[in-house]
Amino acid sequence: MLKHIPSTPGKFKMEKSPYIHNKSRWHWHSSIMKLTFWSFIFLGLIFIFFFRSPSSNPIPQDPSRRSLRTHNWGGPAWEKRVRSSARIRSRNGISVLVTGAAGFVGTHVSTALKRRGDGVLGLDNFNDYYDPSLKRARQALLDRTGVFVVEGDINDSTLLRKLFEVVPFTHVMHLAAQAGVRYAMENPSSYVHSNIAGLVSLLEACKSANPQPAIVWASSSSVYGLNSKVPFSEKDRTDQPASLYAATKKAGEEIAHTYNHIYGLSLTALRFFTVYGPWGRPDMAYFFFTRDILKGKTISIFEAANHGTVARDFTFIDDIVKGCLAALDTAEKSTGSGGKKKGPAQFRVYNLGNTSPVPVSDLVSILERLLKVDAKRNVLKLPQNGDVRFTHANISLAQRELGYKPSTDLQTGMKKFVRWYLSYYSGGNKAAG
Repeated sequence: MLKHIPSTPGKFKMEKSPYIHNKSRWHWHSSIMKLTFWSFIFLGLIFIFFFRSPSSNPIPQDPSRRSLRTHNWGGPAWEKRVRSSARIRSRNGISVLVTGAAGFVGTHVSTALKRRGDGVLGLDNFNDYYDPSLKRARQALLDRTGVFVVEGDINDSTLLRKLFEVVPFTHVMHLAAQAGVRYAMENPSSYVHSNIAGLVSLLEACKSANPQPAIVWASSSSVYGLNSKVPFSEKDRTDQPASLYAATKKAGEEIAHTYNHIYGLSLTALRFFTVYGPWGRPDMAYFFFTRDILKGKTISIFEAANHGTVARDFTFIDDIVKGCLAALDTAEKSTGSGGKKKGPAQFRVYNLGNTSPVPVSDLVSILERLLKVDAKRNVLKLPQNGDVRFTHANISLAQRELGYKPSTDLQTGMKKFVRWYLSYYSGGNKAAG
């Protein structure tokens, strides 16, 4: 009888028979065994999921840092397509990697290079800063032109290294960036990720490539910041940025100078002034003014203090493309090899503008005439969100050294944009925003 007494005092109840107690103990042992079994199964599943999964990349916690390997690349068929796109088809042609190729300027530059017989390979991550369907439409346009756009991130060093292994690019046209002045107040880390970390990632790949390519890249007129001297010259100070976007572009220029000095990379920075035209960016004023005027919505027009004029040096995309190609054609070879500098390398900075600032209110008047619709205007004070009162380019250096000469006035350029806009959004299968 003593063997049925539990080891813990106070738990034994005399009314229970030995048979019932044995049955209860059997059930208890059975439950423990089942619990142990399923615990091992559960732990095994955790081990397999976290440690043996073929996709072990963690989900990024910061929404601005998109996954770098969300798209498949590599393999013989992929490499064949990359080589074909980058193949030079004209005498004295160049082979160019264009980052941000599905962007506004990237699409136009890639098309122009391809049409004159240069080898062109695009790279773009197709992020959703603005409507990705517009980027996909540009990609389709490039595909018809013979330009393959690799889907990937400039921060993916493995992908960049692979691209330079497959193709010995002579030049890089670096246009990938997080654009927009106001968006920086919502998502500042995206600017650091793309405009600083992304630039460093690209320069690291270029410095290690053999041969090293010559690099032309997009800076911005925003680096002039709070300067009051006009027109803006490349010799002017650029240490007073008015926005985080401007600060990242200024940082990019300093980083580029460092890589030029240490590694012998040939680098040319182009400061774009308010680029507009067909296939443009929906976050630009001329674009959403057009959309809202057609929809009968009120548009906000900013003015400076004391009813001061807000003006921009609007530059048509075709003129920007000419400047980009001229910068590529006049770029000297990098002087490094295997990441080591062998001599001084070219370093240049140019303004690419139109030299004719136009008040934003005049832009609206031009759109009214072209659209044959009166705009509902709401005049507001210029907010302290990074916007500056005016931009005005001094392009004498680009004229002298690149042969740069803009030829499209705002009336002519906007007429071409409106024609494209009405054609693109008239099908009914594309939303205008």
